[in-house]
Amino acid sequence: MVCGEAMLLMLAEPGIPLERATSFRRSIAGAESNVAAGLARLGHEVRWLGRVGADPAGRSVLAMLRAEGIDTRHAVVDPEAPTGLLLRDSHPARAIDVHYYRAGSAASRLDPGELTPEMVSGARLVHVTGITPMLSGSAHLATLRLLDLAREAGATVSFDPNVRLKLGPPERWRERVAPLLARADVVFAGEDELELLGVDPAALPGLVVVKHRDKSASCAGLRQEAFPVPVTDPVGAGDAFAAGFLSGLLHGEPYEVCLREAAAVAALVVQCADDNSGLPDREGLDRALAAFAASGETVHR
Repeated sequence: MVCGEAMLLMLAEPGIPLERATSFRRSIAGAESNVAAGLARLGHEVRWLGRVGADPAGRSVLAMLRAEGIDTRHAVVDPEAPTGLLLRDSHPARAIDVHYYRAGSAASRLDPGELTPEMVSGARLVHVTGITPMLSGSAHLATLRLLDLAREAGATVSFDPNVRLKLGPPERWRERVAPLLARADVVFAGEDELELLGVDPAALPGLVVVKHRDKSASCAGLRQEAFPVPVTDPVGAGDAFAAGFLSGLLHGEPYEVCLREAAAVAALVVQCADDNSGLPDREGLDRALAAFAASGETVHR
């Protein structure tokens, strides 16, 4: 189960700056919805909790989630607030130009009173990111409530800080998000995020999967190098990595396999212009793993 923001993404034609783009591709944006789609394609039953507006964008987002086989029965449709919008371009050789239109969105009005034990009943895993508590005060309280419900349900809690400074300055991230890492069973975090949050990974009680600046990742004394692939667009790589790792974890695989599958899913996603097109099904992931194995890539101890 995942809980968080899902926005409508309008992605400009590849290589064209936003101010000159005339063609846009519609898709979904949102860290948690990316993880949900990744897990669903890999064969897992996935439930999405979140809020959208009673508008065409909200209907489109829910339709795209359902098309992935994701359970949206507990989604809230807000008649008084809009669905968030993300407008961005795509270019392999320069920084991506990203613009969020999410102030006052339906997602930002997530409230702890909306979350019930029924929503997490039967869930083996609950995944959330730091974006949700940073959307608003009520969304922060809702995140705390969700973590309590997950514990009561006996679910594994997975947390990715997913720091986005457009949502607030570093001190606010340290205040709201840093304490949540200690409440997770599995943490995905970049070296730079841990430094910004002032968190020592060795002090966290759960499994910490660190994404390093050289694009490798490590956990439990294992290190996985990034697979060498042509990068079309790096956006969504972290969410894809999390989906691949969590899929392995749900299958009971050792961490070595989880890291390898996570790196493979991320490698497939960065070769595509949007966040979701490259997410593989199980057969596609197995083919990619076989190809990478043939190239001699390994996990280092």
